[in-house]
Amino acid sequence: METNLNQLYDAILAGKLEDAVSVTNQAIAESVAPQTIINDYMVKAMEEIGARFEAGKAYVPNLLMSARAMKGALDILKPLIGGDNKVTIGKLCIGTVFGDLHDIGKNLVASMFEGCGFEVINLGVNVTADKFVETVKNEKVDILCMSALLTTTMNYMKTVIDALKEAGLRDQVKVMVGGAPVNEKFAMEIGADAYTDNANAAVVAAKKLMGIN
Repeated sequence: METNLNQLYDAILAGKLEDAVSVTNQAIAESVAPQTIINDYMVKAMEEIGARFEAGKAYVPNLLMSARAMKGALDILKPLIGGDNKVTIGKLCIGTVFGDLHDIGKNLVASMFEGCGFEVINLGVNVTADKFVETVKNEKVDILCMSALLTTTMNYMKTVIDALKEAGLRDQVKVMVGGAPVNEKFAMEIGADAYTDNANAAVVAAKKLMGIN
């Protein structure tokens, strides 16, 4: 029996991890190309849940469940993709800035990025400027994403951007910022390339920075 990949789309949309994994395993057994599974079904499901979130028809728990289901399916496909970079539309690193230990929002954004085809290096929380700079340098990332949830730590984002300039790397990477106390005005003042206030908007902005519609 041929796998109905629409079931994968539905499973991710509904946030059903076991179903998503099961359909993905069936598709692999039938030699469906990993790129087809990712681009035509998984990414589209994440885009749909993101659109519903924007429209107020889905909420953060729905996004988290969908991202979890997507990641479970993606983890099965990753070994099959191997060193083929064509599957990623860009490489980014993400972290909560030094002094800040909040990571639920950041992890949601990271999952959405992965779900929509980006290669993500999640640096965790309490990330120093040196760590961000080192990652940009060594991993050749396209986009650096910073999150802060405290007014006391948000100014550290400027410290990171200044450190990138000092290292001569600022022109090589796009900088995105987000988090509860951050806004568009602050982002522009510190010299960031983009600010977003939710996970779906972050994906849209990142694609724009990469020149992808």
